[in-house]
Amino acid sequence: MGFALLKNLRLSLEIMGSRILVHCDLDAFYAAVETLHHNLDPDIPLILGSDPKGGTGRGIVSTCNYAARKYGIRSAMPIGEAWRRCPGPPHGNGHYLKSTRGLYSRASRKVMEILAKNADKFEQASIDEAYLDVTDICENNWDTALALTKNLQSEIMDTLGLSTSFGIGSTRILAKMGSEENKPGGIHRTLPDEIGTFFDNRPVREVPGIGPKTATRLAEWGINTMSEVSEYGEIAISRFTSERFASWLMRVIDGETSDDISPLRSRKSVGKESTFEYDQLDVQNVLEHLSSLVIRVMKKAREMGVAGRLGEVKIRYQGFETHTHGRSIPVAMDDDSVFMRLAHGLFAEHVDHDRPIRLIGFRLGNLEMPESRQSTLDFEEQ
Repeated sequence: MGFALLKNLRLSLEIMGSRILVHCDLDAFYAAVETLHHNLDPDIPLILGSDPKGGTGRGIVSTCNYAARKYGIRSAMPIGEAWRRCPGPPHGNGHYLKSTRGLYSRASRKVMEILAKNADKFEQASIDEAYLDVTDICENNWDTALALTKNLQSEIMDTLGLSTSFGIGSTRILAKMGSEENKPGGIHRTLPDEIGTFFDNRPVREVPGIGPKTATRLAEWGINTMSEVSEYGEIAISRFTSERFASWLMRVIDGETSDDISPLRSRKSVGKESTFEYDQLDVQNVLEHLSSLVIRVMKKAREMGVAGRLGEVKIRYQGFETHTHGRSIPVAMDDDSVFMRLAHGLFAEHVDHDRPIRLIGFRLGNLEMPESRQSTLDFEEQ
């Protein structure tokens, strides 16, 4: 049997033996729902959040559409800064709205129902993200999986008017990264034999689980891309990071990280809450308290020797009405900066700016022990 035939047989076996995972990400979800609800022009910048008060407002941006992002506007940005970048009438064309409560959960539920019925296993990662294992339903055929995502994308747009992006890969990380490739409205598939090409010259910062601090540390050693990671190798990288981190990084490149899709959340968690002496309307002050809680929770997790894949923010308003909002990430982490961004994003997206806040909390869930996690603890603390 010739070498070329043996190589093709090996690649075919790799493809057949891999799970087929799909990550679905609803494009600019909150802004898209508001655009449909208010019949707005999607090409006009839309900023959701507190009242900007002509640039003097003290609240924050909940989220915005793609047109507003071109001005550098992002979630959790002070609303006054957003106004300065993209003012509303009469001096600018920015459209500012308060979030319409209830619309998002209803729209999300309809999308998730469509996705869940087309998967062997289904995991809702957040209100606007989900993972699907479609290996069996697609009979282990990657072309069938691609056709399925195209049909799902069309069905969600035709029935609900919402744009989605899909990533298809053999691991959670590859699926997640794939959905970011061609946003908005894109589909990207990475076959098992294309993983090396997918990571070739890709910035390390694009890999879920590598935050800005880690990327900066790697850059200090001349490592900016995944190709350079591969060139250095696990042993060399472990000398200036940690063995655990270096091992995980090589598994990412080899496509050997988690392919588990689970509809159940782990009950194990680490959390902290803070009750204010006086109910708070200053959301920036609440955000500072949330940041402190995240730092304390992550410190506790590291002391326990665990990492988590789920972050949840708890908001209790005046009158004791309580809401919990969560989001999962592809790989278990114990990095402050990762969950700080996640918590800030969740708070910005869900806080009701007009209601006094009595309590704020943060919880780290879906915990994993060191043997099965990716951790930057040793790396960051050197």
